[in-house]
Amino acid sequence: MPRPPDPQLDPAGYLRSLNAVRERSKLVTEKALRNDLKHFDVDMGKFPDVVSFVSGIIKRDYDAPFTSIPPHGRHQHFCVGGRDRIASLLSTFPEEVDNSEKCRRLLDLYLVSVLLDAGAGTEWSYKSMENGRVYRRSEGIAVATLEMFKHGYFSGNPANKFQVDKHGLAQLTVERIAQGLQSKPGNTMAGVAGRTDLLVRLAKALDEKKEYFGDDGRPGNMIGRRALCPILTPNNLNVFPFPQSGPASTAPWESILPFHKLTQWLCYSLMQPMQSLLRIHFAGTELLTGLPEYRNGGLFIDLGVLTLKKEDMERGLHNYSEHFRVSGAKGVEVAPMFQPSDDVVVEWRGVTVGFLDMLCTEVNKALRSELNGNELSLPQLLEAGSWKGGREIAEVSRPNTKEPPILIDTDGTVF
Repeated sequence: MPRPPDPQLDPAGYLRSLNAVRERSKLVTEKALRNDLKHFDVDMGKFPDVVSFVSGIIKRDYDAPFTSIPPHGRHQHFCVGGRDRIASLLSTFPEEVDNSEKCRRLLDLYLVSVLLDAGAGTEWSYKSMENGRVYRRSEGIAVATLEMFKHGYFSGNPANKFQVDKHGLAQLTVERIAQGLQSKPGNTMAGVAGRTDLLVRLAKALDEKKEYFGDDGRPGNMIGRRALCPILTPNNLNVFPFPQSGPASTAPWESILPFHKLTQWLCYSLMQPMQSLLRIHFAGTELLTGLPEYRNGGLFIDLGVLTLKKEDMERGLHNYSEHFRVSGAKGVEVAPMFQPSDDVVVEWRGVTVGFLDMLCTEVNKALRSELNGNELSLPQLLEAGSWKGGREIAEVSRPNTKEPPILIDTDGTVF
C-alpha cells in the first residue's frame, strides 16, 4: 500500500486518508487513558466489563472458534429474521445476467441503502410489502430500500428496474422517498428531506465522475476500478452539504479529527458482494477502523467507561428540552442531545475509534482458549460484538426508546 501524504506537505491529502483516522484518534485515546478528556470522565477500571459483555454476546450467538462471524457490513441487515433476501433477489435474475452484472446491481443497492441508513427515530417502522412483518431501525431501512430497489425506485432505465443510476436518483422527491419508506404522521422517519437530498446529490456526483461510474452513472460501475476507498471519499462521492473533516486551509491540520465514517461503512459493505461474487481480494483492509457511531460509542458510556461531565450534561439536557419545545414532539426518555459537529460528539467519536481497537485486542485475549489459534478481526468484532452490544445495552438502559445515551440532533445525513 502507498504511504499516506505527508501532513506537513499536503495536510488536506493526509486528512483524507484512512491512516489519519486512526493516527489522529490515537491522540484522543491517549488523553482518555490519562483521564484528561475535555468532555468526559474516564474510568478504565470499567473496561473489563465491556470486554466481558461483548465476549458474552459473541459466545451466545456464535459457536467457537467463531470463524462463521461475517465481517461488518450492510449485507447482514438484509438478512433480518434469518431470511437471506439477497440470495433470493439474485435467484430471480435470468441466466444471462452474469456475476459482474449481479455484483453491479448489489453495489447499486448497497450504496443507496447505506446512504439512507441514518438513525430513523423511535416512532418509525416499516411493514414489509412481501411478508407483512414489521421492521425497525437499520434492518427496517434495509428491507425498505430493498423493496424500493425491486420496484425500480432508483432506476432511470425502463429496461432494467434493478439498478441505481443518476437519472433515477435525480428524479426523486421528498414525497416519493417518504412513500417508499412509509413515513407519514404517526410513523414519521427522522430526516426524510435530508435523506432525499443525499440521493439527489449522489446523482450529481455520479454524473461528474464518469471515469468511475460510467456514462449511465451507476455506482456498480466501480467494479472496474482498482481502488475502492479512494472512490468513496468526499472528493469523488461528494454527497454531503458540508465537509466531513473541515477544510485544512482554514485551520491547522493538527486540530482536525477526521473519521470518514461513511466512506468506511461503504467500504465494509461494498466489499462483501465484490468478494463473494467476483472473488476480488482487497489489500489494505487493516487500515479500516472501527466505526465511530452511536452504537459502538454508546457501549462505552452505558457500561461506565465514559461519563459526560456535569457542565456538558447540563448543556445537553438543555438542548434536549429546546429540541422538543421547538419541534412540538414529545420526549419519552430524557438524554443529553448535541449537534453532530459539537465538540462533545467529536471527542466521543475519536475515543470510540481508539477504544474499539483496544476492545478487539482484549476480546481476543478473553476468547483465546476457544479461538483455536485464530483471531477475531476488527470487522468481525464490530459485527458480532460492539455494534450489537451497544444496541442491546441501550435497550436495557432506555427500554422505552432504545436510543443511545447521547442523542444526535440529525437531519438524516449523519449517523
